[in-house]
Amino acid sequence: MTASKSSRARNARSAAQSGGARNAAKGGTAVKAGNAAGNVAAKPNGTAKPNGTAKPNGTAKPNGTATRDRNGRDQARNAAARNGRTARGPRTIEIADETAERGPAPWLQIATFVLALAGLGVSIYLTIAHFTESALAGCSESGVVNCTKVTTSPQSYVFGIPVAVLGLAFFVFAVAIMSPWAWRASRREIHLARIASVVVGIGFVLYLIYAELFIIGSICLYCTSVHVITFVLFVLTAFAAAAWGLKPGAPWKLVPARQPE
Repeated sequence: MTASKSSRARNARSAAQSGGARNAAKGGTAVKAGNAAGNVAAKPNGTAKPNGTAKPNGTAKPNGTATRDRNGRDQARNAAARNGRTARGPRTIEIADETAERGPAPWLQIATFVLALAGLGVSIYLTIAHFTESALAGCSESGVVNCTKVTTSPQSYVFGIPVAVLGLAFFVFAVAIMSPWAWRASRREIHLARIASVVVGIGFVLYLIYAELFIIGSICLYCTSVHVITFVLFVLTAFAAAAWGLKPGAPWKLVPARQPE
């Protein structure tokens, strides 16, 4: 009995010691596990390398580089635009392509100017002959052709002004308005004045022809030459207005040199 009791007491002590050891072992393992869990959980949050360093967002190298590149492109574009505005090449003389901008043909400008000079010369001679009462050279004084009868008739005055003086004033204006410089003038009023002058001139010529044929009964060769010159000027001016219009412009103009595309 005593042996069995002592034996059970020893077994109980051994079991107690074994249980304490197991509990201690279990406690140590839990601590280690707790440490391990703490370490594992701490690593992502503690170090936080992806979020802590934040190299892509912190340094912002891509954004900074893009900003510099964008600024560089903008500056290059602005410089190209300035160069395009300022460096357009030299200005050259070339023939205008549109007919309206060329104006009347050179032959028409020269022809009208020469006719106006011829009419001015005849008008000067008639004016001198009128005030000096001299006979006109090469003109008959009898029959149908009678210059003296025409130049001394009452119809040789209009509103108290000698017809020769009126013709002189008309051709002085015609020489100026029919010159090549006037044909190429930039003011529209000049071209309108040219048309108005020849319309008035041809109307006056028609009256004088009527007076010579139906009232005086004679004609004057010098007066007839003035009438023919005025009629030709009227025809050429009307033709120029119909063909080229009233848009002023010279056959040559200053335009910028064309840039290669």
